[in-house]
Amino acid sequence: MEKPMILVVDDDPSIVDLLRDFLEHDHFRVMTANDAVQAWTVFKQNAVHCIILDIMMPGQNGFELCRRIRTESDVPILFLSARSEDVDKIRGLTLGGDDYIVKTASPGEIVARVKAVLRRSAGRRTPSSPQVLAYGRIKLDRATREVFLDLDRTPISLTPKEYDLLSLFMEHPKQVFTYEQLLEKFWEGVGDKHTIRVHLSRLREKIELDPNQPQHLTNVWGVGYRFEGAQG
Repeated sequence: MEKPMILVVDDDPSIVDLLRDFLEHDHFRVMTANDAVQAWTVFKQNAVHCIILDIMMPGQNGFELCRRIRTESDVPILFLSARSEDVDKIRGLTLGGDDYIVKTASPGEIVARVKAVLRRSAGRRTPSSPQVLAYGRIKLDRATREVFLDLDRTPISLTPKEYDLLSLFMEHPKQVFTYEQLLEKFWEGVGDKHTIRVHLSRLREKIELDPNQPQHLTNVWGVGYRFEGAQG
């Protein structure tokens, strides 16, 4: 089976070459770009399965490119940055990034994160799992990885991680998932409560009538989250 295509976007040639070597060693196919304009062209002309995206680049930065990509695609995006500040991590995740990696991470760790996000985005499920989950106004179709609200036939736009989170919660209604369980399942144990809160806050904005008073994704204070709602 042909390996996924990884697009590496960074204006530092040494980083690009290093990541290419490690990714190709793991038999990934790799394309590269040194700025947002070139990256957008590569993205539009090729079937890209994952993007490793630098933030600080000449011209359009990584945040702006991510926002543009998210208008058309839910391809997994891993931000790669020299900055470790929480505000940058939160902004990256809020814009639709699936992971945030500081450049001090080893190339081996970065490749491992790529594999992890690709596994999550594959939406694996057991054969006995129902193809369609419906609760209240939310309908999730596992066959097409689409989510619909009310009677609207147009699917709402979710990132791979948002979809996987919603799928987990809808498959196990009323079950409380702790922060630790969610981190382990979706972030390989790397991250903190802020990471989860940002993703679920963004998901609430898309599925709740009033995100400030959620009826579906509810907090269990000090523990985690659970999914509420009558089955449709």
